[in-house]
Amino acid sequence: MKLFFWAGLMALIFSPAAARAEGRAFAFIYEATPSEPGSVETEHFVTFKTGRDGQPFSQVDFRHEFEFGVTKQLQLSVYVADWNYHSGLPDRSDGFAYSATAVEAIYNFTNPATDGLGFSLYEEIKGGDALFESESKIILQKNFGRLIAAYNATLEATWEGSAFRQQRGELQQTFGLSYELTHSLSIGMEMLHEVVFPDWGTDEVAQNFFVGPNVSVRAGEWFATVTALAQATHTTAEPDVQVRTVFGFEF
Repeated sequence: MKLFFWAGLMALIFSPAAARAEGRAFAFIYEATPSEPGSVETEHFVTFKTGRDGQPFSQVDFRHEFEFGVTKQLQLSVYVADWNYHSGLPDRSDGFAYSATAVEAIYNFTNPATDGLGFSLYEEIKGGDALFESESKIILQKNFGRLIAAYNATLEATWEGSAFRQQRGELQQTFGLSYELTHSLSIGMEMLHEVVFPDWGTDEVAQNFFVGPNVSVRAGEWFATVTALAQATHTTAEPDVQVRTVFGFEF
């Protein structure tokens, strides 16, 4: 309940600066459509996670992004701060923690609105206290009238700990559908498949699968998108449920 309180509080804080006219149809999936040249947007992510790893644990993650449309193909972003509030984790005491700051670039090759199939490449570099991470993503999107289908394939490499000696690789696949009921309201679903490689080895590979519904609301210059995912596998160290809310606003 304490974590729900903090998540709700942050939602109220950031909702007046909520988001862009078109908005995001998904919370865990990126779409291939680029931002307009010259546009400036801000997006705020709140992700609540809860599960059991010997004992119940919970965490709320926060991200604050400023997004810039540079050209018709290129979009650049800065994540000012990634931070969280966690409780019940076996290796950390309860409380707030700063994680990292990141920069992101998305380059669009084809637009789903004009070329049939949208295709973009994504790269994010993240750095923090004893943390360095590279995330590369392929983004595909197909529009069927009011229905949007999107797919992301992501390779994530992480170095952390003392002298960055702890290494981990992760392959993610995400797929989602979103149907526009009205110009202001869309509903759909998202699926997330993770394959984790500790120390880039294959001896302790873990696979996780999450699936759940989403809803997106748009009005004027702002939007809000919520996705709730439940774990369909049985990995104790992973969340049983994770709910992500994204607020955005276009200046």
